[in-house]
Amino acid sequence: MNSLQDYMSGSIRNIMTAAYRNVLSNPHEAKFAFRMQQTFIKSEKRRKTIMDKEGLDVPPFLICSIATQCNLHCKGCYARSNGIANDMNDSTKPTLSAEQWLSIFSEAADLGVNFALLAGGEPMTRRDVLEAAAKVDKMIFPVFTNGTLIGPQYIEFLRKNFNIVPIISIEGSAEGTDERRGKGIYQRAMLSMDMLQNEKLFFGTSITVTTENFRNVTSAEFLDGLQAKGCKLVFYVEYVPTEPCTEHLAFGDDEVAEMEELVEAARNRHEGVIFLSFPGDEKSVGGCLASGRGFFHIGPDGSAEPCPFSPFSDSNVLTLGVKGALQSPLFRKLRDMHAFGWGHTGGCTLFEHREEVEALLK
Repeated sequence: MNSLQDYMSGSIRNIMTAAYRNVLSNPHEAKFAFRMQQTFIKSEKRRKTIMDKEGLDVPPFLICSIATQCNLHCKGCYARSNGIANDMNDSTKPTLSAEQWLSIFSEAADLGVNFALLAGGEPMTRRDVLEAAAKVDKMIFPVFTNGTLIGPQYIEFLRKNFNIVPIISIEGSAEGTDERRGKGIYQRAMLSMDMLQNEKLFFGTSITVTTENFRNVTSAEFLDGLQAKGCKLVFYVEYVPTEPCTEHLAFGDDEVAEMEELVEAARNRHEGVIFLSFPGDEKSVGGCLASGRGFFHIGPDGSAEPCPFSPFSDSNVLTLGVKGALQSPLFRKLRDMHAFGWGHTGGCTLFEHREEVEALLK
């Protein structure tokens, strides 16, 4: 197994070990986490077998934008900037059915994919797709949600389907969250966390880090508060300036270096929380993990794209399947030309080099 596969597989084993340790207070979730540990060992072997026999490197992650509708208008939203998300009453954009998503998830699980990160729009507007995902018991589906649609019915659904894991997005403070997402959204997110904690359900939070908030959201005080809420996973995502005049919010080299130190300190200080950093954690494996190197993005219509911030595609999983999409000419070109070593500041390599990526389609 090459070093990248070793790193990715080792990281997943560490995540699952930490998850198992963090849910011991809930016997049902602990049983589920133990079963998934064993399942992922088999998935790792499956990926290695495919690599040895076919020379195809199957990534352990997918990112799937399952919804085009959203009930919020968050400032700087990449999904609206890229044309993925639109308002709740707009149903004009093509989206896959729940049955089609189930076929995609099932194939991915058979290939050895461990996680499908579900995004949108607001993914909880697609209860039908989440119910389909719940049937695929060889995978875990983190759902990146604004948290406003979590209520008694969703709590009951999550109680029965531990492989659906809500990841509630906030911006750190109440002021920062409401300023970007809308008045009262922070309080609603906290209410959702309280409901999840009361049921002892595993959940996390996603935080877009900018030059303005990254020190606050990595502080001991802030993380102590999240841990007290029952949050067991923190996913830091560097801001990508998809909207004009927001470039000052994106990391430069100094912020990237400081953020790495702050995240490592948080990991040492809060052992009961799993910390993931994107793209910060990619440096250990030689850069960007997009285009099937560690993951790729499936759009609402099934288009296979390098990543959510690089919405270019020459293939569709509906016609080619997940396996076929991994062998798309665009993905192969990006991998072969070592595009992942392209220089960039913070955020996303492929977004900063979007003109070069688009040129590859021609």
